[in-house]
Amino acid sequence: MLDRTIPFYNAILRCDRYLTTTPVLHNGYEFRMYQDGDERKWAQLEYEIGDFDSVDEAEQYFISTYCSKKALDITERCVFVVNEKNEIVGSCIAWKELRNDILVASLHWLVVSPQYQGKGIGKALCQKVMQIFVVNDEFPVYIHTQPWSYKAIILYVRQGFKIQKTDSFSQYENQFNFAMNTLKKILPENQYEELTYNIEL
Repeated sequence: MLDRTIPFYNAILRCDRYLTTTPVLHNGYEFRMYQDGDERKWAQLEYEIGDFDSVDEAEQYFISTYCSKKALDITERCVFVVNEKNEIVGSCIAWKELRNDILVASLHWLVVSPQYQGKGIGKALCQKVMQIFVVNDEFPVYIHTQPWSYKAIILYVRQGFKIQKTDSFSQYENQFNFAMNTLKKILPENQYEELTYNIEL
């Protein structure tokens, strides 16, 4: 589980170009796209990891955020990983948000059920969603995250994202200094140095 005692600061990442990589899932897992009714399953997954206070709250968020945007088809942008029982164990969304009144690509809600973490599912989901952005020629791609998601931040920079010192999108205030100082306190020195090599000045 995420350590939510770690201070929350907005961290912004951006990927300007991506070398397409074929995502790999272990036997027993497979990708599938959103289908009607999956909003409840997504909500249960997000509630399980503590992102929402209730399943109902998470479901309403999904419906209002993703199912009401006619210009973007959620069935083509929300990727799930399911196990051999067809249970959803991970998800990630290829979405768009405003930046200076222009829609830009944004990777949303990379999440893996706690009991299925450490199996490469998060990495495969990130790569699968990046393929959607590549096919649709939707670069740059932005991510908003926070220090308690430090494992995801390391994954993102290894997929070609750069931590942004000043750039941002949507309504997020870029809190680069606070976020990096927090990460320095919780990461091993070699991992923190890896992040410093991937800063967009």
